[in-house]
Amino acid sequence: MSSQDIPEENLPAAQETTLDKVTGADEKHPFADPGLPPHEHRIQDIDERAAKRSERTVALLFTVSMLATIGFIASFVAFPADKSIYVFPIGHISALNFSLGLTLGVALFAIGAGAVHWARTLMSDVEVADERHPIEASPEVKSKVLDDFRQGAKESALGRRKLIRNTMLGALTLVPLSGVVLLRDLGPLPETKLRHTAWRRGKLLVNMNTNQPMRPSDVAVGSLTFAKPEGLEEHDEEFQNEIAKAALMLVRLQPDDIKDKKELEWSHEGIVAYSKICTHVGCPISLYEQQTHHVLCPCHQSTFDLSDGARVIFGPAGHALPQLRIGVNADGYLEALGDFEEPVGPAFWERG
Repeated sequence: MSSQDIPEENLPAAQETTLDKVTGADEKHPFADPGLPPHEHRIQDIDERAAKRSERTVALLFTVSMLATIGFIASFVAFPADKSIYVFPIGHISALNFSLGLTLGVALFAIGAGAVHWARTLMSDVEVADERHPIEASPEVKSKVLDDFRQGAKESALGRRKLIRNTMLGALTLVPLSGVVLLRDLGPLPETKLRHTAWRRGKLLVNMNTNQPMRPSDVAVGSLTFAKPEGLEEHDEEFQNEIAKAALMLVRLQPDDIKDKKELEWSHEGIVAYSKICTHVGCPISLYEQQTHHVLCPCHQSTFDLSDGARVIFGPAGHALPQLRIGVNADGYLEALGDFEEPVGPAFWERG
């Protein structure tokens, strides 16, 4: 097909002429400014009843956020950490984690949805074109920004629409409380748990290796034996937490070698029972010197004298190992005569 067969209006020259007529482009300005479309008013701009409905919707979303935040805080109190629930189709999950995630998600979503709905239906939506300006702000620009801010604040009707203002402030005030409550996730409150162990009066001393109750004859002079409380089994859910406080080491000394009077009274035929947990950072003590009666922590070399109340003679440990008072029951087995009189392991601020 030759150029003579192409309709005249489809030729390039004809297209350019037509485009120039439509857009107003010329040689100096090849791309004409299309301008802005005419502004279309929203229904909220012309109907106060519609504006009130939007206001109530925004206030409702902020109120939902406040209620969800309160629910977030209440979840910490209502659900124990080990409680699980079935949620379809997820399955069994932690009730605490599920409630915290759900309430916090609702609280944040409601604030965001309320702010977006407020901006789209009640704030001014007039498009303003502004010329580009240098990066540095001149006094005129600063003045213009402040004027625009005041104008925007005026158009937001924050002062006039008190229901939105008050519910928004309430939602924004309560949401940070979620972060304060989250501090609980740093760890459970210790209460008095660090002051007590599984040892009680009458609890038998069970050999950690044989899992059998111990008699005085099972502990030879110069030997180091590890024990646990009767009834504490490795398959128990809380075994690791309990053994970390109740782990015990037994050493049999000659009664004449024991220098501390209290240590001698709390022993049985020269058998002394001390916490196995180092008082520096909680490492298990496992090294014993028969000649000196010293035990050594392998982590930071804290050394304790078991013949003198397990006092610290070397290393960074802050205080002596706690001693457990022991005796023998009617069947001839070693038993505890109570719990440790002081907390085991490293020092902590609640010790006073």
